[in-house]
Amino acid sequence: MPAPTTPTNPKPPARPRRDTSTSGTTSARTVKRELVPLAVVLAELGDEHGSLPRATFDSWRRRGVAPKVIKLPNGHLRVARDDLNAWLDGRIQNPAA
Repeated sequence: MPAPTTPTNPKPPARPRRDTSTSGTTSARTVKRELVPLAVVLAELGDEHGSLPRATFDSWRRRGVAPKVIKLPNGHLRVARDDLNAWLDGRIQNPAA
């Protein structure tokens, strides 16, 4: 019985994978930002009667008092959850004021 032959074109050994872990550090590229659709933001800013009207939000944007928005290439608006929370925190008033 003939001895088994080795292939003439053996597969090269697999390269070791590069370590992509961040070992305790975070960067802007690795942190996933929660983007909230505008409809959800309007619902959160509304009251017991319904969502905040879009016209009111657009007026706030024109006046520069709305939370920061991110305009996607398709034209839809999103608000980063952290920006919305910071914007809300900036509007906390002392009950005595």
